[in-house]
Amino acid sequence: MKAVIQRVRDASVSVEGKLKGEIKHGLLVYYSVEEKDTFDMIEPFLDKLVHLRIFEDEEGKMNLSLDKVSKEILFVSQFTLAANLARGNRPDFANAKKPEEAERFYTEGVRILKSWGYNVSCGVFGAHMQVRYMNDGPVTFILDSENLPRFRKKN
Repeated sequence: MKAVIQRVRDASVSVEGKLKGEIKHGLLVYYSVEEKDTFDMIEPFLDKLVHLRIFEDEEGKMNLSLDKVSKEILFVSQFTLAANLARGNRPDFANAKKPEEAERFYTEGVRILKSWGYNVSCGVFGAHMQVRYMNDGPVTFILDSENLPRFRKKN
């Protein structure tokens, strides 16, 4: 799994000119699932995501996680994060989960986040979306399950 996480002052997603989701201060998360990912990885991946201390405290240090600030997430599926760009000039999406399976991961991710008490707004899985946001900082991080010790392959 991969996620691009942006600290935002506000964010919204529309499909065909119709607003589908919006948040104020919180996180905009672009989420992608790859063939190697398994369903049991979703919860620990999201746990890491929501507990990242990327919001500033009263001293201006990144010391606070989302639950201390707003609990708002705009969660947007983005299979292009799974692209392999190593060869040629056209992205190779062979690593991306098939849409039907990826949608199950996305839906389960939304369900988990909501069950933890987060205010989750969403795009529309598989749709052509327009995303508007004001990045706060700018602050942007990439979370990749491959770089997390719990999911790293043993040699």
